[in-house]
Amino acid sequence: MSKKVPLYIDGEFVASKSEQWIPVTNPATQEVIAEAPVATQSEMDAAVNSAREAFKTWKEVPVSERARVMMRYQALLKEHQEEIAEILAQETGKTFEDAKGDVWRGIEVVEHAANIPSLLMGETVENVARKIDSYSYTQPLGVCAGITPFNFPAMIPLWMFPLAIACGNTFILKPSEQDPLTPTRLVELFEEAGAPKGVLQVLHGNKQQVDFLLDHPDVRALSFVGSVPVAEYIYRRGTENGKRVQAFAGAKNHCVIMPDANKQQVINNMVGSSVGAAGQRCMAISVAVFVGAAKEWIPEVAEAIAKVRPGAWNDENAAYGPVISPQAKERVEALISKGEEEGATLLVDGRGCKVDGLPDGNWVGPTVFSNVTPDMEVYKTEIFGPVLCTTEVDSLEDALELVNNNPYGNGTSIFTASGAAARKYQHEVEVGQVGINIPIPVPLPFFSFTGWKRSFFGDLHAYGKQGVRFYTETKTVTARWFESDLEDPAGPNMSINLR
Repeated sequence: MSKKVPLYIDGEFVASKSEQWIPVTNPATQEVIAEAPVATQSEMDAAVNSAREAFKTWKEVPVSERARVMMRYQALLKEHQEEIAEILAQETGKTFEDAKGDVWRGIEVVEHAANIPSLLMGETVENVARKIDSYSYTQPLGVCAGITPFNFPAMIPLWMFPLAIACGNTFILKPSEQDPLTPTRLVELFEEAGAPKGVLQVLHGNKQQVDFLLDHPDVRALSFVGSVPVAEYIYRRGTENGKRVQAFAGAKNHCVIMPDANKQQVINNMVGSSVGAAGQRCMAISVAVFVGAAKEWIPEVAEAIAKVRPGAWNDENAAYGPVISPQAKERVEALISKGEEEGATLLVDGRGCKVDGLPDGNWVGPTVFSNVTPDMEVYKTEIFGPVLCTTEVDSLEDALELVNNNPYGNGTSIFTASGAAARKYQHEVEVGQVGINIPIPVPLPFFSFTGWKRSFFGDLHAYGKQGVRFYTETKTVTARWFESDLEDPAGPNMSINLR
């Protein structure tokens, strides 16, 4: 019999009384490894009631004590990193090293949450008028909630509940029903770290549970990561109910390759950033834009990607694992076929991929298209699979026009040896996260995660307390310079955060 995943309500792991259960499968074998409940109405009500009551006392706990809970929690996460990664790998299909990375990026956020006292300091001004002083406090909101996707079942929950709880809020987590075992282990360790009863609740389910959180008057704020249509829905319904909502959505990330870039560096980075994690990440590079003579490298990029092979989580030679479900595989392969129909050149075909000993896995091989144009479905759609589209332009200005015309703005990169080209690109591109000689510019937790355009829907005041930021965008730039490549005094390892 498969494991029944419990709910976590009022400080206790609870066996759900639901009559509806969702199978959790190993995507490499289709074996059902667990079943997640669709939480009942009474279970959902109990979770909110517990979170509401816990907030009354948790908000009064000194901030230094809240920080110490996070210190203990990050120590436990580090101690159990490999154990969590193994659970994660088996239910997502990720390779073990990729799974460990997923957990580690979450640990970094918990470390940031342990520094919460300095982040909650208010502001003061003496004599705003004669003998009148003014000061502000940063205070918790109340019950907050998070809805997280399947592709990062450790990192993304850890983006949410540790920071919210460290700030003095209580939290209800609704993790993906496709891989609930990892979040369950995270909660067990949070309890072991000394988290008080009621500050964290976990509800499993589907749209019904999401709508409950969006509609319940006691839920004050909600975070989401997932696809564009769902992000739009969550943002609209949540804000209509008066909640603060931040919804991180899809992407179509472009990497611009200038002809003066280091060719081998480009080839190496294109492999990992396009097919790593089976392409199932919102920061994957899915479009490579070759400028001028750099187009001559496309066959070598395709050749390098073609050598990559998927495999089981514990196969040390596997570059990535299966996609999450048979439906996901069917969708990715249908889009590959659509690209061929629309006239793109299929240089590497990942359809019909087989892995020895695992005939039932959701395998999609590495795939590369050339001659892709913006009107094609493979260009317009976030494929969420190990598929790289390549296109060619004549100049950096043409590349900027292409990227800026795209409706998404999550991440982008440029590979170049020219400081002038890098500066122009990072300044003019209409994308929230920019990498210079770095393929996937994911910022560390003490920077903002800054999707633009249709990659983010949300209250800008959710980012911070500074009023000016209500009316501005944040662009995070991460750059790597190699001494032999420098053509100007930009300096090595330049990292800029523009606000």
